[in-house]
Amino acid sequence: MKKLENKVAVVTGASKGIGAGVAKGLAAAGASVVVNYASSKEGADKVVAEIVAGGGKAIAVQGDVSNEADIARLFKETANAFGKVDILVNNAGVFRFEPLERVTAEDFHYMFDTNVLGSLLTSKEAVKHYSPEGGSIINIGSIAAQLAPAGVSVYAAAKGTADVITKSLSKELASRNIRVNSINPGMIDTEGNRERGIIGTPLEEMMISMTQLGRVGKPDDIADVAVFLASDESRFMTGEILRVTGGMF
Repeated sequence: MKKLENKVAVVTGASKGIGAGVAKGLAAAGASVVVNYASSKEGADKVVAEIVAGGGKAIAVQGDVSNEADIARLFKETANAFGKVDILVNNAGVFRFEPLERVTAEDFHYMFDTNVLGSLLTSKEAVKHYSPEGGSIINIGSIAAQLAPAGVSVYAAAKGTADVITKSLSKELASRNIRVNSINPGMIDTEGNRERGIIGTPLEEMMISMTQLGRVGKPDDIADVAVFLASDESRFMTGEILRVTGGMF
């Protein structure tokens, strides 16, 4: 029997990158997966097709995680398709790297509405669909919350807030048997990081020089940890912030 057999997982922002990798990893472990996306239907449909081709179960559902009506619809469609929720992965996130003199109120709301408010609203709606047996919430944070590098103050603040939410909700939801943990990745080779000129440039080499294992990560590196946190293998873990960075310092 697979680790997540008969479980239902919702992964936000799963049309590409880490989210897509996590969705496929959970499905390979036996979960039925809801692939949420905000704008890239093509990407989400591709992830679903790959899961189904591998013998898994998945559907794609559009929804902006900062919009309460969209979130309600996301979980209504999840319930209609699979009847329940056991696992939520709050992966949907956005980032901009700006020095202080270029930070605007719009930058703040852009990042906090998705990275912070989005995970709160999604978790709030998700827990209505968990059974008394509980389950797992996994927040995807960032090593930026700990390293707090120059030029990323708003993004680092948003991800640091997500760590605090993880710890607070782990205490609030423990009585409902819902465990809440966070994965804080280091530099991961994703479409977004390639589009922003991070992967394949001298900046990537600088990141590798700061990483003890001597490489950037892959979405699969995060997916395997997500499967662990979603499974009974992590049954005595909650409120934990797991750095998955290759030893970035």
